[in-house]
This record gives sequence, C-alpha cells and structure tokens, in this order.
Amino acid sequence: MNNKLAIHGGDPVRTRPWPGWPQWDESEQAGLMAVLERGEWGGYDAAVAEFESAFAARHAARFCVTAVNGSTTLETALRALGIGRGDEVIVPPYTFIATAAAVRMVDAIPVFADVDLHSWNLSVPAVEAAISSRTKAVVPVHFGGLPVDFDRLLPLAQRHNLIVIEDAAHAHGSSWRGQPVGALGAVGSFSFQTSKNLTAGEGGALLTNDDDLAERLWSIVNCGRLPSGDGYEHPNLGTNLRLSGWHAAVLSAGLTRLDDQLRRRMSNARRLRNFLAEIDGLTPQRWDPRADAHAHHLFLIRYEAEQFGDLPRRDFIAALRAENIPASPVYPYPLYRQPPLVEPFSRVTPCPNSELLCEQTVSLSQNLLLAEPDEMDDIAGAILKVRENINALR
Repeated sequence: MNNKLAIHGGDPVRTRPWPGWPQWDESEQAGLMAVLERGEWGGYDAAVAEFESAFAARHAARFCVTAVNGSTTLETALRALGIGRGDEVIVPPYTFIATAAAVRMVDAIPVFADVDLHSWNLSVPAVEAAISSRTKAVVPVHFGGLPVDFDRLLPLAQRHNLIVIEDAAHAHGSSWRGQPVGALGAVGSFSFQTSKNLTAGEGGALLTNDDDLAERLWSIVNCGRLPSGDGYEHPNLGTNLRLSGWHAAVLSAGLTRLDDQLRRRMSNARRLRNFLAEIDGLTPQRWDPRADAHAHHLFLIRYEAEQFGDLPRRDFIAALRAENIPASPVYPYPLYRQPPLVEPFSRVTPCPNSELLCEQTVSLSQNLLLAEPDEMDDIAGAILKVRENINALR
C-alpha cells in the first residue's frame, strides 16, 4: 500500500463518496404532490398538522408548534415565557450564534457560562456560578446530539426558579434515561435546516407539555391569533412564522427514517470510539450512558497537538480532507467575541473550556455515520496514515 499522504500526491485512503445529505425518495415526492393537489400550500395545510402530531408523539410531548426555522423558535419560546428587557438568560458560548442572538432579540441579556470539556454541553457548576437575581432562564444546547446532564440541571433550575429552554437543534431522537429530549424542560426548540438530522431545508419546531404555553407559542407564530378565534381577532402581539405544507410534507417523510438512521449513527459512532480509544491525543465526546439515544449530529473529537508532534490542528484537518475524510474545526472562537454579543450586550463568566474547545475540536458530520460499518475503517485508516506521516507534515 502506498503510504504517501494524499496532500503530498499519494493515493487517498477514501475513494468512494460518502452518503449524501439530504436523503429523499418517492415518499417526499408523494407528500409534495399531495400538497400541490390540495391547493392549500401555506401553514394551514393538513400536512402541517400531521407532522406536528407525529413529531410530538415521537418525542413524548403533548404539543408541537412548527415555525419557519429553529432561530425563530428559540425567540418565540423566550417571548412566550415572558422573558424580556433586563432579564438574564444563561447560554453556552460554544454553539451557533442563534442560541444567544435569540436572547438579545427579545432585549434580554445572554449570560455565558462555560461548557464541560468532555461533553461540549453546559457545565452545571458553571451555570450555578452564573446565576444572579436577574436570571430567568437557562438554555442548554444538546451539543452534537448529546443531552445535557438533566439529573443535575433540572434540580438546579427548580431550586433557583429558572425556566429550562432546551436547544435541541442537534438532538432529533436523542433521549435521557429513556425520555426523549425536547419536553424535559419547559419547552424545546428544534431546527430542520439542511444539515440537520431531520431536514426540509429550513424549518423549526417547539415542543411542550404545558397547555397554556402551547397556546402562547401558537399565537406568536400565528399573528397573535388564538386557536379558538375567528382569524381576525388578535389578542396577542405575534407575527407570521408558520411552516408551509411543502416543508411539513418533506419532514413527515424524513421522520419515518429517523429511528433507523439514529440506530446506524449510534452503531457507527461506537465503532469509531473504540478505534479512537487506542490513539493518544484524540479524545471523542464522552457519551454519558444515561443518554441512551444520542443523535450524533456531529461526531466530536478533541485534538491535542502535542500528542501529534505539535502539528497544528489546521494541518491535521487538511491532511484528513485530502484523504477524503471531510473533517471540520466547527467554531473558531466563543460567541462572546461575536460583535453583537460582546459586553455590555452580554455578561461573561470565565470560560476556559470553551476557549480550549475552539482550539481543539475536530468534527465529522452526521452523514458520514450513515455509511456501512466497515466504512468507518476508512476514517480510522486516514487518521493512522496521518499520524504515521507527522514528520512529513511538519
């Protein structure tokens, strides 16, 4: 076998394409044709109600309210819970900007608390240290699909009278002690953007078990109306964030594959983890056994350059990509360095773990984990090949 690195002109380890994303078949086509033929293409099409019912049932929630995307669902949740000017909301700094931007959009203050170095999720001790008299809520992100430590977070929130808003954008189908995420807190927000494990290109959903909250969420998404109103009464301030029938039809088709895909991702992730356990300097996200279902929207690895001859992470990733392993560094810096989120627009507690993860994280996207089990060996082989050629890279 030619062991010359592909980045230096050798043959790449991986020659086959990875599974594409998004995936679709005749189910999506049939659903879209049904919407087309009904002629009700907007947010009141039957496909929307059908998907909301199925998605709520899959996640053991009583209510589902869909919307145009997962950024607006976070903002809608905050508004419906009465969070606004001067209120503080604890969020992680290692995540997509929407989690904190939604807080600012309702004129509240994002408070950044550090994440756990091994899970990439909010550190519960850091959350506790960040609580003040103005703190109203905490937004844990189930990062990469791994649920936050609910055993510690929910009792902490109860002691301090804090609302838990789950950012489950990565966590379709994930569960904690057998209970699906999304309605373990007061409300959960999901995204259906193109990269997500369940997608219609765009879209979002809110789950809750609270009757009154579900009505407020629905009202905000539906122009301030009430479900029992005549359509021209607007007792609340809202806007039009409704999901279309087209999106709902695509999501319903994708939902039928979610569990099979979830099982495949988890099985392949276990195979990769077993391999990485033998490699010094590459530490995968710690999979808490209480998270009996882990969506693996991202397969996360900490890269310790000192174990790779001080090879910079960017060079490690570039070498893997040349071997046709599409690795990524994810976020270059914490959210509190983004201009709209710097102080005084936020409050920041010390976040050394987030800083380190911005330097060390290497991720693989969820579609790689939909390949056949033996194809995980291509990832392992590429990593070994790079490790064996460290001197050539340096």
